[in-house]
Amino acid sequence: MTDTPTARKTVTGAVRNWREPVVALSHALHDDPETALQEHRAAARIADLMENAGFTVTRGVGDLPTAVLATYGTGDLVMAFCAEYDALPGIGHACGHNVNGAASVGAALGLAAVADELGVTVKLIGTPAEEDIGGKVLLMDAGIFDDVAAAMMVHAAPDDTVGASSLAIGAWDLTYRGRPSHAALAPWEGVNALDAMTVAQTAVGLLRQQLPPGVVVHGIVTDGGQAVNVIPARTAARYEVRARTVEQLAEAWQRVRACFEAGALATGAELEVSAHGRDFADLRQDEEMTRSYARAAAELGRTVTSLHGETMASTDMGNVSQRIPSIHPTVGYDTGGAKQHTPEFTAHGKTPGADLAVLDGATALALVGVDLATSGVQRARLLDGMRKRRANASWPGGRI
Repeated sequence: MTDTPTARKTVTGAVRNWREPVVALSHALHDDPETALQEHRAAARIADLMENAGFTVTRGVGDLPTAVLATYGTGDLVMAFCAEYDALPGIGHACGHNVNGAASVGAALGLAAVADELGVTVKLIGTPAEEDIGGKVLLMDAGIFDDVAAAMMVHAAPDDTVGASSLAIGAWDLTYRGRPSHAALAPWEGVNALDAMTVAQTAVGLLRQQLPPGVVVHGIVTDGGQAVNVIPARTAARYEVRARTVEQLAEAWQRVRACFEAGALATGAELEVSAHGRDFADLRQDEEMTRSYARAAAELGRTVTSLHGETMASTDMGNVSQRIPSIHPTVGYDTGGAKQHTPEFTAHGKTPGADLAVLDGATALALVGVDLATSGVQRARLLDGMRKRRANASWPGGRI
């Protein structure tokens, strides 16, 4: 087996050698944003690059047309790098998924350079729809993570951080159905679905004061009627609830749902509720992997802040982390003070600082892989955990 210093040097050099195509991938994703489940060109770019690098590639894995699986090596220690590449409607890569995805690709290419020597199998898992229905959860259900011993990715941000958790989140589509009538001649004959939505939104607004710290409710009305002089017979909305844990999320949703039921009760409209996508669980970052990443990032000249005990927004990486030892640090670059999910953040997504974040994130993740593979204690811990998970067929499907 290659010694750790030699392997680390090889991996660092491999990422450097792949610099041009990896940065070009980040730029291409940024310039050609595709939203959730529409990331056909992004997935093809990643699949082509991995095939050219000698990986075995499966396109459309897990019955998701825009998911990708690329593998290299035959070792018993399987490490996965999760690549995100979906953009946000109207504002492009405002969450920096071009950086996230390219960094994971670079990390997979880097660790592949020592995969045979270290007894590692490298998996690059292209995970669509993180901003929407949660591609990672669907890929877990499809068995794509079943043999994975450790999972990793970095996330674009204004700062370098490690150790934070994330909020669990659920999303729901809500529809009221009433009865139309002329708004001036006979409004009393109608059942106003828009009034039902108004009652519900008012109730949610009042509920917020009584929700525990960390519970957040937000939503949009997607249909408020078609004509001002017709009593609306249909209104629709999409709402999200976030909480510190999946258990707290379930409790909070029941209270929010009661607000929408109140709208139906008050107006006589019928309420339809359906889950939108999958619940995202709270993130649990592996402590040993976190320490390894922080050391590697510091070696690359980055100042890393520990956010243990704090929470980020929400990610379907949380679901992965509750089953598999995982990390989801942020890799920082100058965004002019802009936060994610804004056009201003998008504008900084292919600056020299963002390009450096791609390469440093890739290198640090790959070095974590080396540390795990060359440490007898960590290797045994991960392999033992994987064997126990595979032996336990009771891992629940469905919504978390």
